[in-house]
Amino acid sequence: MSVLAAIAVLVVLIIVHELGHFASARLQNIHVNRFSIGFGPILLKYRGKVTEYTVCAIPLGGFVGFPDDDPDSDIPPDDPNLLRNRPILDRAIVISAGVIANLIFAYFLLVTQVATFGLPDFDYKPGVVVPEVLTTEVTAAQTAGMEAGDIILKVENETLNASQEAVRLLMNRIQTSPEQPLNLTIQRGDETLALTVTPQRSDDGKGKIGVVLSPNGQITHRHPNSIGEAFTVGGNEFQRLTNLILGGFMQLVSNFGETAGQVASPVKIVEIGANLASSDAGSLFQFGALISINLAIINILPLPALDGGQLAFLLIEGLLGKPLPARIQDGIMQTGFVLLLGLGVFLIIRDTANLAVVQQLFQ
Repeated sequence: MSVLAAIAVLVVLIIVHELGHFASARLQNIHVNRFSIGFGPILLKYRGKVTEYTVCAIPLGGFVGFPDDDPDSDIPPDDPNLLRNRPILDRAIVISAGVIANLIFAYFLLVTQVATFGLPDFDYKPGVVVPEVLTTEVTAAQTAGMEAGDIILKVENETLNASQEAVRLLMNRIQTSPEQPLNLTIQRGDETLALTVTPQRSDDGKGKIGVVLSPNGQITHRHPNSIGEAFTVGGNEFQRLTNLILGGFMQLVSNFGETAGQVASPVKIVEIGANLASSDAGSLFQFGALISINLAIINILPLPALDGGQLAFLLIEGLLGKPLPARIQDGIMQTGFVLLLGLGVFLIIRDTANLAVVQQLFQ
């Protein structure tokens, strides 16, 4: 059920994105001949007065179709309500409306989470949790005998107190101690152990031990005093998540070699969402907001086959006073689509192979 809940979140976000394009076109009386959720074989179809609505077998995307691209359309080429015949501003509104819809939806998801499940807070406990020891290569943590679920209480003689700074402090000690042994005090169940780990030197010269670190404690909730407080807190959380995601993209661009492996496919996203749904249903709202903001930012990038790529064509048209030739635009868009599709297939295969259930089949 948790997997279905995570998939449902992704499908809803796709519908919201495409509804943004669809609604902005229809509100401007621009012709729309198809609204589709998913790709591949058609499962459901409904023919409205002017638009065909379809649901397809692969729910990993969607599109809004315009008669401009339909050679069988009976609408005259000079019809002022064809998208291509509208002013640049009208077209820009339609193209960017999906991104805007995702951002607005993310904000209201966070407001809903706060209003229904309460204000998220964290009850910190001493130490730093190791939820995962990486196994893609031999790491310092594996060599030292660390295990998933360990709680690091001390690094050298420095106690990791119950605070949000504990993870940052431990990470700083690891990163500034490449190839230098660090004495750790670890709680494993009812036992207290002493382990020595020697951070490996990464390509950027910083130390790493090959673990995921997270604060020790649990999430708590406090219900807002008013609906106004829910909107305020939701807005603050929206701003925090947006800044966090933008920072991640900047790090991806500036340090691609180190961070490219963190790019996830829909398979990995569903896995993360399923884990959240199984532990805390309220977290699905924040998960949905996080993915919705990601979807908006990715789509606004000036890359072929994305909304940002189409906006880039409009910008060039505005500067030149005329659009680029159709064959050039089609060539760029088709090349971009093939590259993005290839990247998507690669990520899906990689993340599927890394699923625990798949790895168990080959052990």
